[in-house]
Amino acid sequence: MFDFLSELAIVPIIVVLLILFMLFKAIRIVPQGFEWTVERLGKYTRTLKPGISILIPLLDAVGTKNDMREQVIDVPSQEVITRDNATVQVDGVVFYQVIDAAKSSYEVADLFNSILNLAMTNIRTVLGSMALDECLSERNRINNDLMSVVDEAVEPWGVKITRIEIKDITPPADLVESMARQMKAERDKRAEILVAEGTRQADILRAEGQKQAQVLRAEAMKEAAFQEAEGRERAARAEAEATRMVSEAISEGDSKAINYFVATKYLEALESLATSPNQKTLILPIEATNIIGSLAGIKEIFEQTSAQDKLKPVNNESDI
Repeated sequence: MFDFLSELAIVPIIVVLLILFMLFKAIRIVPQGFEWTVERLGKYTRTLKPGISILIPLLDAVGTKNDMREQVIDVPSQEVITRDNATVQVDGVVFYQVIDAAKSSYEVADLFNSILNLAMTNIRTVLGSMALDECLSERNRINNDLMSVVDEAVEPWGVKITRIEIKDITPPADLVESMARQMKAERDKRAEILVAEGTRQADILRAEGQKQAQVLRAEAMKEAAFQEAEGRERAARAEAEATRMVSEAISEGDSKAINYFVATKYLEALESLATSPNQKTLILPIEATNIIGSLAGIKEIFEQTSAQDKLKPVNNESDI
């Protein structure tokens, strides 16, 4: 009888434990940033979002716990042969994010290794289609090509490739030395070109300066010639006016005008003889003393001419 009562007392405890077990199986709390798949009798039924969810005990079970945050895969270094048969060591990183938890759980067996191998093979494909110089200078193009190809390949798995970055491209040591020599030769070439361009520009500027100086010199000579011609013209007009005045005086019977004209020409002839470059000794004829008398006549002619010029305005006013 005691044993029977003891068995009856155990039954409520078992029932309580069973209820607690059922509640434990039925209530699921999904952390933030995760999504869990639910399988009912082994078949996918739905996806649990972050928060508390209720399952049917003994029928529903959690299948896969998927991390929906962005994750990174380190691509190990590998040898790649470029289009121009250069061997380089290449490594990189892949950033991806699970978009569809169900597809990432049931469309691919090992998501991590699948993305890693896909990235490595496409790195060899993309870099193998490019020359070495392109591989070293066009990182953005390589990254964009890799991301577009790999992202398209993993789309059926419910995964989004956010970035693919090539970390390092290392050519062989002998190739690096050859590239350094080539770069030095190219810089020396550019330096020589710059020196030649500088010399050429200096010669051009010097020639332009000489040309401008010649133009200015020619303009100065032209101006001097113009001034000289103008001076000769004025002298000729003055000579003509003097000759006219002498002619009028002669016509009026003034002998002093004749003396003035002869004395002027005589003095000009003596001046030309005295200023001759080969002239060392100048012998004057006895008649040269008569020039003094002619000078007195010249003075009187000038005085008469000045007096006439002063009287002209007076006569004009009387005529008015």
